[in-house]
Amino acid sequence: MTIEIRRLDTSDTTFSSELETLLAWESVSDHQVQKIVTDILADVKTRGDAAVIEYSNRFDHLHVESMDQLELNQDQLEDALNTLPADQRHALLAAADRVRKYHDKQKQDSWQYTEEDGTLLGQKVTPIDRVGIYVPGGKAAYPSSVLMNAIPAHVAGVKEIIMVVPTPGGQLNQLVLAAAAIAGVTRLFTVGGAQAIAALAYGTATVPKVDKIVGPGNIFVATAKRQVFGAVGIDMIAGPSEILVVCDGKTDPDWIAMDLFSQAEHDEDAQAILISPDQNFLDQVQASIDKLLPTMARKDIIRASLNARAALIKVKDMNEACDVSNTIAPEHLELSVADPQALLPQIRHAGAIFMGRHTSEALGDYCAGPNHVLPTSGTARFSSPLGVYDFQKRSSLIMCSPEGASELGKIASVLARGEQLEGHARSAEYRIKKQ
Repeated sequence: MTIEIRRLDTSDTTFSSELETLLAWESVSDHQVQKIVTDILADVKTRGDAAVIEYSNRFDHLHVESMDQLELNQDQLEDALNTLPADQRHALLAAADRVRKYHDKQKQDSWQYTEEDGTLLGQKVTPIDRVGIYVPGGKAAYPSSVLMNAIPAHVAGVKEIIMVVPTPGGQLNQLVLAAAAIAGVTRLFTVGGAQAIAALAYGTATVPKVDKIVGPGNIFVATAKRQVFGAVGIDMIAGPSEILVVCDGKTDPDWIAMDLFSQAEHDEDAQAILISPDQNFLDQVQASIDKLLPTMARKDIIRASLNARAALIKVKDMNEACDVSNTIAPEHLELSVADPQALLPQIRHAGAIFMGRHTSEALGDYCAGPNHVLPTSGTARFSSPLGVYDFQKRSSLIMCSPEGASELGKIASVLARGEQLEGHARSAEYRIKKQ
């Protein structure tokens, strides 16, 4: 059964409107979902552990009576790591090592300098005290998400990393638990959904209140994160996964088809787009999709994703391909071309950029090193990948010498009186040296 993927051409007068329609996505627009989440948040805030237990039993089909049954201890995490098959243990440790080395380079140090009159200015960098990381556990288990969320926090110096992960039917994934052991997770609760976000945001008798929540989840999790923002910090509101491949027509079409599948298999709302100036190549990729799709274990999900949100876009040249890419501002961008470095200066908006024919997006998901928690739905226009900096705060340092306070006071006085704020002005003027 062939899939007629949407075809777009930049030479068509309707291209801009068609592209806008293709990209349209609002992850938390469902009013019914918002009401459900609002009620859950209020209930957990009021009833705490009892509400968390009730919702976990209802939504994850559990049969627990106390929060003790929803928390795993460090021995259980270590046992999961120690009993993994050798190849899985090696892969997990190797990926964690690469992720840690990359994020080590993101650490920011405090700094200060002293002006000629003795005034000191600077910046103090401090890790967040306690963070919560949400790890999805529905249609698939994601040990890679544990590494990508917890390791940057650990590198930043966060003292407490509280992890929540749903376990539908009570099924524990040993890779996820092992990843938590490797990544430095402090406490782990087998709780998911809006109730997990509420517990982290407001705290319960058992779940500590955190300062920031990071990590992707379904529409209920995304909606909950948006609603608790302000009570806690959040990383972003994550939409469905996206991949945009820009190809000059010289890469093996089977490779490109599988790269598109790699994101489409996440869920039915994921988006896979290919841009090329070569019409014949677009046809070849379409043929590869039809050939390879029946071989995929998650073919039904991939088919639904490609039918609903995929596109093959014809452009006039590679410069226009970059322009369209910047309009899309994709989560993942593959520059599958002979000289990706030549195109790089033209790329302004992308969460992560995968350069060259041999760099599949999948490597970034697991073990390349950079973070795979990335801005989606066009938010790469103003957002960045999750990193160590998301787990650090910056405080400004100002220490005036008498001379500095006097000179700055004169400037502040004029500006404060211009704003008709007498208290500000007089506070500064008291410190002006008398002539």
